[in-house]
Amino acid sequence: MDNKVENTEDKNVYRVQGFTCTNCAGIFEKNVKSLPGVKDAQVNFGASKITVYGSTTVEELEKAGSFESLKVTPEKQRIIEKKKPFWQEHWNVLLSAILLALGYFLGQQYGEESVWSAATYVASIIIGGYELFKKGIKNLFRLQFDMNTLMTVAIIGAAAIGEWGEGATVVILFAISEALERYSMEKARQSIRSLMDIAPKEALIRRGSEEITVSVDDIRVGDIMIVKPGQKLAMDGIVIKGTSTINQAAITGESVPVTKTIDDEVFAGTLNEEGLLEVKVTKHVEDTTISKIIHLVEEAQAERAPSQAFVDRFAKYYTPAIMILALGIAVVPPVLAGADWGEWIYRGLALLVVGCPCALVISTPVSIVTAIGNAAKNGVLIKGGIHLEEAGRLAAIAFDKTGTLTKGFPEVTDVETFGNHDEKELLAIAAVIEKGSQHPLASAIVRKAEDLEADLSLAVEDFQSITGKGVKAKVNGELYYVGSPKLFVEIHSSMKAEMNQRIESLQKQGKTVMVLGTEQQVLALIAVADEVRDSSKDVIGQLHDIGIKKTIMLTGDNQATAEAIGHRLSVTDVKADLMPQDKLEYIKKLRKDYGNVAMIGDGVNDAPALAASTVGIAMGGAGTDTALETADIALMADDLGKLPYTIRLSRKTLAIIKQNITFSLGIKLVALAFIVPGWLTLWLAIFADMGATLIVTLNSLRLLRVKGR
Repeated sequence: MDNKVENTEDKNVYRVQGFTCTNCAGIFEKNVKSLPGVKDAQVNFGASKITVYGSTTVEELEKAGSFESLKVTPEKQRIIEKKKPFWQEHWNVLLSAILLALGYFLGQQYGEESVWSAATYVASIIIGGYELFKKGIKNLFRLQFDMNTLMTVAIIGAAAIGEWGEGATVVILFAISEALERYSMEKARQSIRSLMDIAPKEALIRRGSEEITVSVDDIRVGDIMIVKPGQKLAMDGIVIKGTSTINQAAITGESVPVTKTIDDEVFAGTLNEEGLLEVKVTKHVEDTTISKIIHLVEEAQAERAPSQAFVDRFAKYYTPAIMILALGIAVVPPVLAGADWGEWIYRGLALLVVGCPCALVISTPVSIVTAIGNAAKNGVLIKGGIHLEEAGRLAAIAFDKTGTLTKGFPEVTDVETFGNHDEKELLAIAAVIEKGSQHPLASAIVRKAEDLEADLSLAVEDFQSITGKGVKAKVNGELYYVGSPKLFVEIHSSMKAEMNQRIESLQKQGKTVMVLGTEQQVLALIAVADEVRDSSKDVIGQLHDIGIKKTIMLTGDNQATAEAIGHRLSVTDVKADLMPQDKLEYIKKLRKDYGNVAMIGDGVNDAPALAASTVGIAMGGAGTDTALETADIALMADDLGKLPYTIRLSRKTLAIIKQNITFSLGIKLVALAFIVPGWLTLWLAIFADMGATLIVTLNSLRLLRVKGR
């Protein structure tokens, strides 16, 4: 929108039923903009929604969409769609088809020129094409040249030169073509609708001593939600009682259920598999993670991809050009060469029919909507067609190290003892001392000691922090130090050569080494590292296999640690000792060198680099508002393995869009060649157009088969 109205109080969103094509959506948007009280409007064809800035009524909106019999309802109003039987919904087409068959039979009995045959064909045309003619004639007078206009002119023209049977055939085939187009978009939108139906509409809530079933719209933040085994969660919240495994596939795409216990975050739409849980509600229904995902996916469908913008621009000039060319074919040969008027008018009408841009116009949006919907179901949120396409063109990918390639928290990897001391006993001493420290490395030692079930009831006295070097304290009356190797160099004046070599060896592996000892001797070396994710190396390998030229690890760590981790992961390049500003500058340099570059981070401290990249990808979008807001693509689970899938899906989408556009235009060129020798009949023209629409639709729906793994 060029002049977006900032006052959100005047913003209202409505769902629209009945869109058949992007052109119809464009006309509806234009009509709504001209309504009194409306300042601006924006149609989202993929999500079947319209956002209206200003004041109007549902009745006025439906009046603006009366040309297509559109049904409008406020976004938050629940719609119960009553599906009519096919014969009831398309009774006119069925009756028209029966009359067409009867007309053909009468033509065989009494001759093709008979009044009975012609009258039956006329009835078939009027009954089957009434709605089409209403739209087409209106558009003709307004000089709006869309497919309804082309079809109306072609059918009237066929009737004028006595081709009643062909006119009736065109009416029926066009009706079938429209039904196919509508079905294809509905099929593509189902992936979003399925997301909407994931979360229950009611939940069991405890208020005071009473347990009541409450609509999600009436649930308040702070309410206690009771979730039984086998039930889905209706709201986001924090577990306050119970332990269970939760299937989060609907939100994060994870196939393996996750164990949840007290103080863990849970999401609406996920399935409680085993235990009884009590959950404190933390968000209103419109703010839940699933609601945000649905909203962002629907907004993504409104973002026009570059290929879609090209098709829309092309179609704007293409349709009038087809009408002018058809007029030229109908008029020029008879006028200049004395050719038969009837024959050349017929050929011009055939061009009008085959020139319908149905397949071309639907080729891109159905692909984009299908791909974005598939991604959302697999735990990948793509926030627009433009980002979907750009992800398919990536040449280089930069990774933030901490929390992306690594787990994001330190773990004890090695414990080397000296003398005859027991490892478990020494870890217990280090852990009880480090309990008093706030350092992340200290928590790693405590966790390791707890895992080994070491005795942490030792008496600790005189704890003291030694700034920048470590800590000291008395344990069971004896003074111990825990700190960096530099601290022990100061205490002992020197370190044994063997010990120094071991420390250097561990550091070269990307590990931080802490030393436990007394004033007399070193007792143990404890190596701590932010462990690499199990999937990271495999993901890097997959990216190289699918043609990503460069993978770069960006980190604030020292060069030695960074090189060690980079070597383990087989990334092509490592950049260490980086501040956030340095990451930003490096991404800008990568864009100059490689063009299309992705940056993958946590969406918080990497925000500047994410924004500077061609595609910013955030890890762990579920429950993280910042990641959902800042990134172009969010991997909802903390799962790097979704990245190769996302790139494969993007590339497949680009390939299918190119195939669809090429095929749609190619079939028009073939049909043009058939006009010259007079081989293109009206029914063959509409059959070709309908076939092209069906083929590009089915081709686009292949994107539903791209798997998350």
